[in-house]
Amino acid sequence: MEKTPLEIRNDKLGEKVVKALNRRHFEAYYVRTKQEALEKALELIPEGSVVSWGGSVTIQEVGLLDSVKNGNYSVIDRDTATNPEQRMELMRQALTCDTFLSSINAMSEDGQLVNIDGNGNRVAAMAFGPKSVIVVAGINKVRPTVEEAFSRARNVAAPINAQRIGITTPCAINGSCGDCIAPDCICADLVTTRISRPAGRIKILLVGESLGY
Repeated sequence: MEKTPLEIRNDKLGEKVVKALNRRHFEAYYVRTKQEALEKALELIPEGSVVSWGGSVTIQEVGLLDSVKNGNYSVIDRDTATNPEQRMELMRQALTCDTFLSSINAMSEDGQLVNIDGNGNRVAAMAFGPKSVIVVAGINKVRPTVEEAFSRARNVAAPINAQRIGITTPCAINGSCGDCIAPDCICADLVTTRISRPAGRIKILLVGESLGY
């Protein structure tokens, strides 16, 4: 089947960004569809390993969470907690898992990852702890520069996620960042990941479809 102009554009951009990511020592792959992303992600997770994840609509969209929960893995799932204290303990345990699953809020075309986080567990795991991190990201997360990636994270991802989890920060009310310091601010941590260290620890599946927020 002949590619659409959008598919051609996404493929070319995806290939460019993956080259930039690999230069920064990420282990990066470009896949065109959610199904391909799911298959590649499962290929990268050894059976029998301990797996956990951060809050991510994307890894739900591609079917990765269901596949892991129903597969031959030991999972650390904070949603099984029966109280806030147990939930926090499970989030801490996730920092020592074998494979941590996540998405990102934005990415620059030169291969830098940009994330905002309220509790900090997701960006903490990306920086240090789990033996391996697998990031699944739709092509819609890519922006030309780091500055534009930060703008996307704060003015697109943050308001939508604030609405999704039911908090009443200015971004949830107004639809764009209010640079707030509210106790439940979803932007407590703003982190740029410039390179993967050690090389290959962070594995990125860039998908040629729009995924997540």
